[in-house]
Amino acid sequence: MTRFLFFTLLFLSACSSPAPFEIGETTISKVHEAYREGRLDAASLTQMYLERIAAYDDTLNAFISLNPRALERARALDAEFASTGTLRPLHGIPVVVKDNYDTHDLPTTAGSAALAGMIPPDDAWQVARLREAGAIVLGKTNMAEWAFSPFVTESSIDGTTRNPYDLSRVPAGSSGGTAAAVAANLGLIGLGTDTGNSIRGPSGHNALVGIRSTMGLTSRDGIVPLYLRNDIGGPMTRTVEDAVRVLDVIAGYDPADPITHRSEGRIPEGGYLPFLDPNGLEGARIAVFSPYLRPDSTHPDIFARMEEAVDDLKAAGAIVINPFTIPDLSLDPSIWCEVFRHDVEAYFATREDGFPYEQLDDVIATGQYADYIRESLEYTAAWTEPPCPDLYTHKPNIAFRDAILAAMEADSIDAIVYPTWSWPAREIGDMDSPAGDNSQYLSPQSGLPALQVPIGYTQGGLPVGMTLLGRLFDEPTLIRIAYAYEQATGHRRSPAGFD
Repeated sequence: MTRFLFFTLLFLSACSSPAPFEIGETTISKVHEAYREGRLDAASLTQMYLERIAAYDDTLNAFISLNPRALERARALDAEFASTGTLRPLHGIPVVVKDNYDTHDLPTTAGSAALAGMIPPDDAWQVARLREAGAIVLGKTNMAEWAFSPFVTESSIDGTTRNPYDLSRVPAGSSGGTAAAVAANLGLIGLGTDTGNSIRGPSGHNALVGIRSTMGLTSRDGIVPLYLRNDIGGPMTRTVEDAVRVLDVIAGYDPADPITHRSEGRIPEGGYLPFLDPNGLEGARIAVFSPYLRPDSTHPDIFARMEEAVDDLKAAGAIVINPFTIPDLSLDPSIWCEVFRHDVEAYFATREDGFPYEQLDDVIATGQYADYIRESLEYTAAWTEPPCPDLYTHKPNIAFRDAILAAMEADSIDAIVYPTWSWPAREIGDMDSPAGDNSQYLSPQSGLPALQVPIGYTQGGLPVGMTLLGRLFDEPTLIRIAYAYEQATGHRRSPAGFD
């Protein structure tokens, strides 16, 4: 063989070898395409994520626990695909789960050292649906203890999670562990929970898409409650499409959570994927909620990113109403009810025999909680008034929701937009500078759906996000608008140092 022929064959051989699969910023669709083409299998993908977690999580501290059976699950899914040739909706997709979701094979602690090592008898509804769809639970992620803080992700069981875009800063709370893990590509998709902020807030600080769906679209069964009447679990992902693929799996009626009966007949027959329309902004009427976008209370970089986002919405065909306010919008003092003790004690009753706690006071007596939640624990434990009704039957919530919907109806508004945060992520330990949390009221107190999308970065490289608020069970419109905006702008990028 001549020297020339030898090197020619060597070159052709190298060219014909498949390139290794890159998991950074990958998507469900890309993974499934690779599975079908034989370029990847679930066991290899799961191993890649476990290696990234081993390499990076000492820095981020995003995980409380890892699933020792993740590879076993992946191999079983590979065998199933080899036998059937069929991929389930989330077949072989590694997911990270906030540690307030029950998992039958891993402890569920809500971030509390008092619950260390305690494994629930079964999966939360949403976790069960994900597993049925073929997902692989990689592990459980850190959270603000008992989900009390929207500002920090700190727990007595696992300490503090850092923001991958700036390790000196917070990822927000309370789903910050999920946000940091997904943002740094330590999991393909994630589950978080949102009582007032905690899906959209961390998603905003970590350049993610987060969906707080309409109250009643998804089940809360098996989620450690904060304020059940406001709690919603849902997806935290790097793309709108992946968030929608998760929503398709977890939406629907669950007899264990009666409020989900409201979803019956309200979910599109073909699911939510058909609403991923790149032209979805054409003719959409979008209102900028001016009370949340003021130069005197919004960081200059965030104000600038929102102005750019408004210009991008217009350029893609939207009709923008700006300024926009909501007449008669007021919060009756009784709209927020203190229900944590009642709800968490009801949750304790669902745990298996041998669970050591019946009352919140039992947990407090252990002393196993972070100092920053002491006051909140003691306050809620002392609350004796009965819980108020859910937000579909409580008059102050009805009035609040009706005011928003009336204003939307008057101007034929498809979605209301505003910055998810008016201020960038704080430095860890800073509880004095402005937080800028805009998420606590419009969606949580009305039950209306809200979707967070990235809109760029501050001059210092910190993510900026925008929330879209829609009508009851009108997730299709929010998805259509968010997807079209995402496709037109492409703001999502990986954090430096996590390549």
